Formats: sequence, C-alpha cells, structure tokens
Amino acid sequence: MFVFANFISAGARVLDALLTVYMYIIIARAIVSWVNPDPYNPIVRFLYQATEPVIGRVRRLLPFMGGLDVSPIVVILAIYFIQWFVVSTLLDVAFKLKVTGTP
Repeated sequence: MFVFANFISAGARVLDALLTVYMYIIIARAIVSWVNPDPYNPIVRFLYQATEPVIGRVRRLLPFMGGLDVSPIVVILAIYFIQWFVVSTLLDVAFKLKVTGTP
C-alpha cells in the first residue's frame, strides 16, 4: 500500500509545482498587460495563449469593475485554494495510507 501512497504523494507534489508555475505565468501576463506589448512577440503570445482559456472564462463571469480587470486575481486565488485544499488533502491521504494502510 505504501507504493500507492507514494504515487499519490508524488502526484500531489507535481500538481503543486504545476499550479505554482501557472500562477507565475498569470502574474507575468498581468505585468505585461500594464505596458503596450508587441502582440507578435513570442513570449507575449505564449503568455496570452497559456492563460486566456482560464482568464477568459473568469472574465465572462465577472463584471468589469471600472477599467480594472480582476480576473487574474480571481484565478490566482483559485490556484491558492486548489493548492491549500486539494494538494493538502492528497498529501494527507497519502500519509494515512502509509501509516495505517487504509484511506
């Protein structure tokens, strides 16, 4: 059972790392959006293509607040929630599997 526990623990840590990287990509996009970036720059195109599917959905759900786009903030808060709840829960389940052998 410890092999399955290690698998869950590794999956939780990989998920945590991926979410952290995605959060930094969202922060970079927000910073780039403050200036007038060249839309043909490969880095700018990557930032927009990587984040627009998530930020675009959130933007459609939220009202536009006086010229301020709060959708990156909402996505970052959602990432924090997933890290604190889902990743922590997976790590706790893995620990319980190691200790007791049952979930």
